[in-house]
Amino acid sequence: MARYEKPPDPREPGLKKRWPRRQRQSSAEPLPWLWLGLGLVVTIIGIMLAIALANALLVREPLVADGPTPTIIRLTAPPSPPPSPTVGRQTPTPIPTLTPVPTLDLSAPPPEITVGYYAVVANTGDNGVTVRGGPSTSNVRLLTAAEGRVMLVIGGPEQGGDFTWWQVRLDDGTEGWVAGDFLLPAAAPDES
Repeated sequence: MARYEKPPDPREPGLKKRWPRRQRQSSAEPLPWLWLGLGLVVTIIGIMLAIALANALLVREPLVADGPTPTIIRLTAPPSPPPSPTVGRQTPTPIPTLTPVPTLDLSAPPPEITVGYYAVVANTGDNGVTVRGGPSTSNVRLLTAAEGRVMLVIGGPEQGGDFTWWQVRLDDGTEGWVAGDFLLPAAAPDES
């Protein structure tokens, strides 16, 4: 049987000899003391410069503007008058009387459209009047109130376009705005 022999290395005769490579994790590698020492010296010098700069800024005299010294003005209240002697009896204060708010007489119409009174739809040629969401013809239409329909005036007047607008509440609770040209003052409707 044949024996195994290691073949000769073809690189050895003509090449330069290389230094053996060290492994990074080698425990035989020395610590970089020079770099550690230089880093420590630079850090200490930086700290000292920062402290010196802070002291120089903190010790500096405040800047004073050239000019007159400001005058301090102290305001004091005038002396109060001495108390006057009181009379043995004070005048009693009258008790206010309650004045009742007059209730509106809704049985008779006012001479013109008034907030808190009723109005009736008129002058539409039996077409009715459009109740709108705001005081302008560009506002959304809510409904059309028929000629002769009575409604409570709750707000207004407001100008909007070519009309004077009144805010009204219909008997079904709908609230909207109606042009005043199509309303006439009216008495309150019968509750029967």
